[in-house]
Amino acid sequence: MRTSLARTLSLAVLSVAAGGLLVACGSDDSTATGSPSTTSNTTAAATTTAESTTETSAASAAPTTSPGDAATAPPEQPQPVPEGFPGPTEAPVDDRGQAFLDELDKNGVTVAGNGEIAISTATYICSAQSQGVPADEISTFVTANVGVEASASGTQMTAEQAGETAQVYITAAQNTLCKA
Repeated sequence: MRTSLARTLSLAVLSVAAGGLLVACGSDDSTATGSPSTTSNTTAAATTTAESTTETSAASAAPTTSPGDAATAPPEQPQPVPEGFPGPTEAPVDDRGQAFLDELDKNGVTVAGNGEIAISTATYICSAQSQGVPADEISTFVTANVGVEASASGTQMTAEQAGETAQVYITAAQNTLCKA
């Protein structure tokens, strides 16, 4: 009975607090109400009228100027793109890279495009092994890259297949690219 009363009171206090916060936020009314009060002095009005007439006369007496050269220049014409810009879109594959790709192909691994992702993965394998990176870290990274490669080539594979393919990458890299 006591906990029921405590819960009821807690909910009531919470409701009142939430309602108070909502009221404190205000409303969406952004229109001004009422009219501004104006007190006019006939002398001040006469002075203001005289000043505005003088300013209007001075403004109309100012000489008219022409726009500068930049305002009247013809729009800039786009230049044609030079031949071969921005350079080759694919990096050429060297002999060691091609040997690596051939090793992957021999083991049934399909690479995307010209094999750029596969070759960069193999380069990582060689570099990481020479720096003493643990084999499980290399395998994790290569498995992720195998997934990227599969996605780029439009192939679906399970995590188990990606792990197996990663081992093929590692072995192929050790047999081709990592040999100095």
